[in-house]
Amino acid sequence: DGVSMLQLWLATAGISRTPPLRARTPLASIAESASVHSPLASSALTAVSSHPVVTRNEYCSWFAKGEATDEQVKDLVVQFSVFSNLFLLAQLNKVINSPTLEGAREGKEILANEIGVVFKPQEKKTAELAREAAEKGFDPNVVSVTGSVEGGVFSHRAAHFEWLCDVGKDMGLTFDELGKRRHGSEATLHFCDALYRIYGSEDLSTALGASFAIEHWANAGFWDELIEGFEKLNGKRPSGAKKFRMGFWRFHQALEAQHAAHTMDELEEAIEDGLISDEVRFRQAAHEMLDACSIFWEGL
Repeated sequence: DGVSMLQLWLATAGISRTPPLRARTPLASIAESASVHSPLASSALTAVSSHPVVTRNEYCSWFAKGEATDEQVKDLVVQFSVFSNLFLLAQLNKVINSPTLEGAREGKEILANEIGVVFKPQEKKTAELAREAAEKGFDPNVVSVTGSVEGGVFSHRAAHFEWLCDVGKDMGLTFDELGKRRHGSEATLHFCDALYRIYGSEDLSTALGASFAIEHWANAGFWDELIEGFEKLNGKRPSGAKKFRMGFWRFHQALEAQHAAHTMDELEEAIEDGLISDEVRFRQAAHEMLDACSIFWEGL
């Protein structure tokens, strides 16, 4: 399946997991089951589940109301495009810092998909995937969120950043106005730099803490709220005006929905195999990563 961030670091230690697609598990339900986990996993779950960026993302709650102006939507798209592009550096840093070949390959799964390699489900042949994807124009609404880039198909049109460029183009934004570091706000750049430094750290305890936190943040519902807001805005668009493209947002909503359900199992496996050598660094990394997420949203 599409590789999760925590799964990547388990692979770093030679543990590869390819779980089936599962339904999203609400964070509240996961938190209620904290007592069944090991002490470290339980405390980590409690900490990330209670972090403000998970429990009350004020920006996304506001955006979900569908009251954003075109200028406010433009700001969101520009800042997200900077995050999307600079995430490539963080992911490459994680690949470079991987201590094992398997870990590096798992990291490249995420990186390659980001830049345009469509995941190939196990049951599909490469030629079949190529034909279907091309026929549908590598539409993010229909490309697979499961499988592997091994045997997948590359297209510039399947790059996540290009999907955001499509959104921006409909709003009058040019390629040069999107994705560049110079367009990032101080808050956005703080978040991106934290990803590079913490998520991409060569210290395994630090990287696992950041990955665990990011997985829970990504499944905290903000994709749902952004989509809800865009759908409401599209419903109010004046006659003749282009509707906001939804593919980028829906693809990531589906991608993240399959990850959180198995994140706790992966963390328990990492603990059991002694991969977290420094619990303090693990907790600090998780907290610092979520703080950086908060700063990103507060800057919008």
